[in-house]
Amino acid sequence: MSEQNPIRVFVTHVFSSHPDYHRVFEYLESSSNFFYKNCSVPEMPKAGGKEAMKEALLEQIRAAEIVIVVSSMYSENRDWIAYQMDVAQAADIPIVALAGFGGTGRIPEEVKGRAAEVVEWNERLMVDAMRKHARHEDTKRWDVIEFDMS
Repeated sequence: MSEQNPIRVFVTHVFSSHPDYHRVFEYLESSSNFFYKNCSVPEMPKAGGKEAMKEALLEQIRAAEIVIVVSSMYSENRDWIAYQMDVAQAADIPIVALAGFGGTGRIPEEVKGRAAEVVEWNERLMVDAMRKHARHEDTKRWDVIEFDMS
């Protein structure tokens, strides 16, 4: 993964603004040396109704390497998010599920069962899961804790 070859990411949406959708990108932007391309476009198609919406989602997901499912959105829009997970699985695109923001809410069993990994709202965990499942990279990061022994 590099600036010339970013990870292509699709974040679940229902063609409307949702705070958790935008929050995902805030977290990704805060990660240094992580390059991604947002394949999700939460703008409503101009015409065509439900079929146009399905086709738009299909195109967006097929362009992605990884699908991020925001579990709070699933609870609010079960059918649309399930459709997006169906498309991802049919295209053999891995799914990473995000728990409810702030540890609130339970992750629906359907989301857990379909996800390659479930992560908390933590920039490092999110990025590592995306690298692992989209590009099969193992980050092997270590935390360094310094103690003042004086």
